[in-house]
Amino acid sequence: MPAMNDILAVILGGGRGSRLFPLTKMRSKPAVPIAGKYRLIDIPISNCINSGIYRIDVLTQFNSHSLHRHINQTYTFDKFHTGFVEILAAEQTPAVAEGWYQGTADALRKQLFQIRAARANYVLVLAGDHLYRMDYGPMAQFHWDQQADITVAVQPVPRKEAGSLGILKRGPDYHISDFYEKPKDPQALARLVSRDDEERPFLGSMGIYLFNTEVLIDLLQSKPGFDDFGGDVIPYAIQNCSVVGFDFDGYWRDIGTIRSFYETNLELACQNPPFNLFDSLRPVYTHSRFLPGSIVEDSRLKDVLLAEGCQVQQAEITHSVIGVRSLIAPGTKIKDSVLMGADYYPSEANNDPARPPIGIGPGCHIEGAIIDKNARIGANVVIRPFPAGTDLTSDNWVIQDGIVVIPKDGCLASGTHIEPAI
Repeated sequence: MPAMNDILAVILGGGRGSRLFPLTKMRSKPAVPIAGKYRLIDIPISNCINSGIYRIDVLTQFNSHSLHRHINQTYTFDKFHTGFVEILAAEQTPAVAEGWYQGTADALRKQLFQIRAARANYVLVLAGDHLYRMDYGPMAQFHWDQQADITVAVQPVPRKEAGSLGILKRGPDYHISDFYEKPKDPQALARLVSRDDEERPFLGSMGIYLFNTEVLIDLLQSKPGFDDFGGDVIPYAIQNCSVVGFDFDGYWRDIGTIRSFYETNLELACQNPPFNLFDSLRPVYTHSRFLPGSIVEDSRLKDVLLAEGCQVQQAEITHSVIGVRSLIAPGTKIKDSVLMGADYYPSEANNDPARPPIGIGPGCHIEGAIIDKNARIGANVVIRPFPAGTDLTSDNWVIQDGIVVIPKDGCLASGTHIEPAI
C-alpha cells in the first residue's frame, strides 16, 4: 500500500515575480514576507510537514539569496530523521548547457537527476506563492484509489474569476477531459461548466499536481518543448494519460499581484479571519526569532495583526498588519496598511544622521500602503491610497493598482506627501 513517505514534494520557487515588484526587487517571490512574521515559502513547506511529507525540494532561480538563507536557518531536520528540505538552484551542467528555467515544467526537467535520486514513487508539485492550509493525505489517497497517472487539485470558481485561472472540465467519474488557461471566450466557458451551481459553475486548477514519478519523467523527456505545466503538460496529459481532479473547497489565495498580496494580508487582520493562524494542530512554521513581546504604549489598535518585537507609542492603528520589529513613533495614524517591520533594530552602527531612523516617524498618516522591511519614514509623512488601477513610479516609492509601496530599505524624508491630487 502506498504511503506518504513515497512522495517527494517539489516547490516551484524560481519565478521572477515581476507582478509583485517592488517587493521582489531584492528577493524572490516565495521569500516575500506575509502575515507579519512568515514568508510565502513557509506555507507549502508547513503543509508538507503537517501532511507527513518530509522530503521536500525547493527550486530557486531569481534573487534567491534571502530565500536560501531562510530555508537553511529554518528547516533543518536532526540527523536521525530521513527527511530534508533541499534547495535545487538553476545551474549549468554538462547535460544542461542553458541553466535558466524556462517555465514550471522546464524547471523540473532540468532537475530530473535529483528527482530520480530521491527514489520516490510520486512527485507532488506545488507553487510557492499561495496561501492555504491543506492536508495532502486525502489527495494522495484519492490518487491511489482512482489509479490515476496525474491528480490535479481543483476548487470551485465563480464566473467572474474564470478568466484569471486555469479552468478544467471534469466528468462524473472525476476524470478531466478538457483544460483552458485563463479562458475569455464565452463559448469556451460554456463548454467548461462542471458544476450544477449558478454561483460557482467552474473548477479551477490550484496549481497542485500529484504525478506518478515515471509518468512525470516520461512527459518531461518525450516533450522537450513543453515548458509549463498549465499551458503545456496538463492539456497534453489529459488526452494521453489518466488525469483526475481532486476537490478542495477550503481557503485558497493566489498571491501573484500587489493587489492580491495587500488584500490577503489585510484579511488576516480582520475579526474571524478566513485563514486561521492559531491552528495548534497544523501550525505554519517559520524562522525562530529571539524577540521580546511587543510594547504598545498609550495607543489605540483595532483589527490589527501585531507581530513580536514591536514598539508602538501613542499611535492609532486600524485594520493593518504590523510586522516584526516595527517601530512606530508618537502621533502616527496607520490605516489599511501592511508594515513588514525590520530585520534589525536601530543602533549606532546603522544610524545615518542624514536620513530618518528605521521605522515610522512621529506625526505620520499612512493609509492604503505597503511598507517593506527596514524602511525609514520621516516625521509628518502623509501616504494615502490612489484610485484602483493607478500605476506610478518614483525614486523612493511605487504605486501599483492604487496601492503605495515603499520598497525594502526605502526612505521618505520628513514632510513627504504621497496622495492623489485634489
